[in-house]
Amino acid sequence: MVMKHYPPQFKVDAVALYRSRPGATIKSVAEDLGVNTETLRNWIRTADGRRTASHSAAGSLAPAPDGDTVQVELAAARKRIRELEEERDILRKAARYFAGGDALVNRCQFVADHQRRYGVKRLCRVLGIARSSFYYWLRTAPDRAARQAADAEATARIRVVHAASDGTYGVPRVTAELRDQGEVVNHKKVARLMNVAGIAGLRLRRKHRTTIADPAAAKAPDLVGRHFSAEEVNTKYVGDITYLPVGGGKFCYLATVIDLCSRRLAGWAIADHMRAELVVDALAAAERTRGSLHGAIMHTDHGSQYSSRVFADSCRRAGVTQSMSAVGSSADNALAESFNATCKRETLQGRNGWSNEREARLELFRWLHRYNTVRRHSSLGHRSPIAYENALHATSTTLAQAA
Repeated sequence: MVMKHYPPQFKVDAVALYRSRPGATIKSVAEDLGVNTETLRNWIRTADGRRTASHSAAGSLAPAPDGDTVQVELAAARKRIRELEEERDILRKAARYFAGGDALVNRCQFVADHQRRYGVKRLCRVLGIARSSFYYWLRTAPDRAARQAADAEATARIRVVHAASDGTYGVPRVTAELRDQGEVVNHKKVARLMNVAGIAGLRLRRKHRTTIADPAAAKAPDLVGRHFSAEEVNTKYVGDITYLPVGGGKFCYLATVIDLCSRRLAGWAIADHMRAELVVDALAAAERTRGSLHGAIMHTDHGSQYSSRVFADSCRRAGVTQSMSAVGSSADNALAESFNATCKRETLQGRNGWSNEREARLELFRWLHRYNTVRRHSSLGHRSPIAYENALHATSTTLAQAA
């Protein structure tokens, strides 16, 4: 027997059944439920918020929905409001996860943290991600955690290397240091980790002019020709003077003698003046280091100190042949210029100068020795100058024994 009065929940369930079956017709659903086809159609229209389509021949309007229908609609509206309020709360909480950017990993992390309360399906729908993406992210979490832990350990080792270099090493030297310690690491990974951790090497500073040519002085030919290399140590050197800013607007000056084969700083001198004695003292220090400079070439700029008679006599006594770059061309003595820039960049590290001359001398003394014994040079395969010379000596000894 067909019911004449249907409970409100029956109507709601009937409409829900019809909507859950996309391929079904109103007639087939009505037959399954044992209700009139037009009755089911009116329930569907009512649920859609439309008036029933039944009109009298005289064109009169359909009767207003009964009390049961109004209650059903109110209940549905209240339910939808609650859902919207919860979704608003979900988005408010999720905003905290997106402070660093609305990345997929942040959304997945939010779903993982709140799935018990709201459910994965609902959270994924509100946040606009596929459930398959979330479950993949969840499944790969252990591997991801292991990579993050490995990156954290590598970053800690990078910090140690960077600190040991007084904060001067960039990616290439940090990579070389880690490899020498036995770690298998790619320079791209080092670059990524240093960028994330905010670790960087030092950059160049502006130069201060120290070369003042003497037009009347004798000039030597350029025997280097911008070829800043040598097959053997103690055969070709470059020299230059750079300023050292100290307190009270004063300066002291550093003169250097650098081997073009190993980049070793063979000699240097520091003084509060730029007289010829400064470069003579640097040459004498190099002669003490090598034992003899006989037959070597000493390449410098056209500064008055290097073109002086005093320096020329010192070179002659040491058996050194002078070579000079063109006037006003820093590229002709680029290696010495590069050394000076590196020295001040890594010792001053952004400061305007030292507080006094003693502090400058002590800091330079420390750095210049580290340059020879510890600091890695890119042109030497990221080895220090003395390590490179030792390797050359070992190779030549092995070849001599083999011969």
